[in-house]
Amino acid sequence: MEEAGKDFLTKPTVSILSSEQQEKLRQFKIQTRNNNEKYLRAHPEVEEIVGEFLRNLLIKRPSDIREFAADHFASLNVPSGSVIKGNRDMD
Repeated sequence: MEEAGKDFLTKPTVSILSSEQQEKLRQFKIQTRNNNEKYLRAHPEVEEIVGEFLRNLLIKRPSDIREFAADHFASLNVPSGSVIKGNRDMD
């Protein structure tokens, strides 16, 4: 019986929600997906940036993906006047 309790805590299910809560969750998921899609359509550069990262990742196949990702994204061109660029120039 104790095992069932552990499973409940580690794998909560939607079925424990009331029907009203399930509907609110469903609406929240739909709204979140719509907002994400609108954002990505408004910012097509995201697809280019992520695509370039994935291409480089699959070509180079680094053993430390986190370090590779940090280096990759740190090396992106930062717009002039950016606070980030100012901080990087101080290093």
